[in-house]
Amino acid sequence: MTRKASSTASGIGRVLIAVYAVMALGATARSLFQIATKFDEAPVAYLLSGLAGLVYIVATVALIRSGRVWFRVAVIAIVFELVGVITVGVLSLVDAVLFPADTVWSAFGAGYLFVPLALPVLGLIWLYRVRRAEGRR
Repeated sequence: MTRKASSTASGIGRVLIAVYAVMALGATARSLFQIATKFDEAPVAYLLSGLAGLVYIVATVALIRSGRVWFRVAVIAIVFELVGVITVGVLSLVDAVLFPADTVWSAFGAGYLFVPLALPVLGLIWLYRVRRAEGRR
């Protein structure tokens, strides 16, 4: 008998998905505009914002979908996001010259009210709770 993975899109997971979707839309739209209009000013920063938008899209889709594969995709995307936020956050504070323009993850997401820092932590906690609930079945 195979167990089906618990749904990550139930309960508080729905709120998490909504926030990921808003971040996906915001980060992607912002980066596309910046890349199209002023790419030569800060290409690394604008590409990093595009990468952040892509990660948010993948995380949103993975959290919506059910099954073990999508669960793993969600974990990978959210861990990548957390590493990105911490790395870019530290680098943007230590060496501001690296980022002449802000990215979504600059200063740990200060321009987005630190949602980029809190979101992966909350996402991983939620995924852990879903996995733990699955083990009790």
